[in-house]
Amino acid sequence: MLESTVLNVSPGLAPIADKVRSGQPLSYDDGVALYASRDLHGIGRLANFVRQQLHGDRTYYNRNRHINYTNVCALSCKFCSFYRKRGEDGAYEMPVEQVVAIARKAADSGASEVHIVGGLHPWLKFDYYLDMLRGIRTECPDLHIKAFTAIEIIHFTRIAKLSIAEVLTALREAGLGSMPGGGAEIFDDRVHDEVFKGKVRADRWFEVHRIAHSLGIYTNATMLYGHVETPAERIKHLITLRELQAESLLAMGSGVRVQGSGKDADGISSRNPEPGTRNPACFNCMIPLSFIPDQSELGHLPGPTGLTDLKTLAISRLMLHNIRHIKAFWIMQGIGLSQIALDWGCDDLDGTVVWYDITKKQGEGTHQEWHERDIRRLIYEAGKTPVERDTLYREIRRDPATDRIVHDAPLVAV
Repeated sequence: MLESTVLNVSPGLAPIADKVRSGQPLSYDDGVALYASRDLHGIGRLANFVRQQLHGDRTYYNRNRHINYTNVCALSCKFCSFYRKRGEDGAYEMPVEQVVAIARKAADSGASEVHIVGGLHPWLKFDYYLDMLRGIRTECPDLHIKAFTAIEIIHFTRIAKLSIAEVLTALREAGLGSMPGGGAEIFDDRVHDEVFKGKVRADRWFEVHRIAHSLGIYTNATMLYGHVETPAERIKHLITLRELQAESLLAMGSGVRVQGSGKDADGISSRNPEPGTRNPACFNCMIPLSFIPDQSELGHLPGPTGLTDLKTLAISRLMLHNIRHIKAFWIMQGIGLSQIALDWGCDDLDGTVVWYDITKKQGEGTHQEWHERDIRRLIYEAGKTPVERDTLYREIRRDPATDRIVHDAPLVAV
């Protein structure tokens, strides 16, 4: 059994290192102490210890395509440079046929997932979203559809006059495979009222994800950091996430994901499962999102530094003992820092992306793409082993001759 000295941390972090070594959950005070510590490398070593325990050197990525179907939004969040009002310069809304065509192109190029989110469009009907999912499902039956944040789901309940469960069930039957974690921002009323007043509060975000999990829909979790929130508020956010994860895992009947069984924890063995009765689900992954102030109403803020990025990624790994995967989203943290983050607790880099219109650093456009060979090279260069995964974190096997997914290969949870 490793001792704290082997983990090589400063004396102030020794009690936390003992907890990490023995697998104990860290407390709120531990999280605050980690943010206050100047021992960045010690924090990184602790996070890497947890990462190694869970995944060894394996680092995950997927071939995916982001689709932002509209930037027209009823909200005007200060941190957001994405939204437009209808008729404003740069405002757009894609017809269903365009979304389906983009998904078809992604599937033809080898993608296993489309990631679909957009603004809260005031005039699009609920049928638009159902038709979008049905169209993709028909055209690309093997393509996993990860779509719609909790904020969008609440919006759908209002335009369709349905409950959250009814909306999620309808979306699932139309082809929804899982949900992203966007819209979480920071779970704190002070921050909410200052930066994104008008957006639903934390309790509603959690209600959507809790119901999704109860319906067997896996979701992700996020935290947008580096704007007006404090480190203590970040820790409260992380603890709240792990509390819901504990609920969901309890409902699943165990504290861990099933591994090595050829199926994921709810027994689903297809990449885009047919609708029907399923066992409960949970959070797949946590993605800390680095706030990019450019072109937003908070453009006067400096945004997080690289040190804050590394610290937040590592602390997320340390605080979230029951969420298996922590992602360094290269779009937000940048390629170079995301490589380093693989030694600071992160085990996932997201994927090829292609198009991302939500945030972009100064001078970068919406076409933000990395080829799979580049992602694998980055992972190898960081001293890790690249593993292509599907959305539900099952390893993907491809035919070397055709580059196509081998669908009869065993799906092993990672």
